[in-house]
Amino acid sequence: MKKEAINELEQIFKLLGNKQRLTILELLRVRAYRVSEIVDVMQMEQSAISHQLKLLREAQLVQTKKQGREVLYCLTDSHILKLLDNAMQHVNHVLLHESHEVYELSQQSHDSNE
Repeated sequence: MKKEAINELEQIFKLLGNKQRLTILELLRVRAYRVSEIVDVMQMEQSAISHQLKLLREAQLVQTKKQGREVLYCLTDSHILKLLDNAMQHVNHVLLHESHEVYELSQQSHDSNE
């Protein structure tokens, strides 16, 4: 992989390493949002949301669309959606595996007490 691509990938993963930005991206997976809607959902100051959106926009992870007088934020393309979907599938897999291990341990403990 080219050095430029690695550097770009590093920047994307740095951006994704923030809970606020991940929450915004999760919202935008479903539909486009106005800043005020994101503020309402996340219960944060508009300036903080706008700052996070600016960073995501600069990295070309989100884009704006004008709808009349309103500005809507949405994901830039299907690659971002796939990246988020794959990450969420991995998390669900890990959580399911951990849950299964806890269940097996509790069953072993229960069986040994009988």
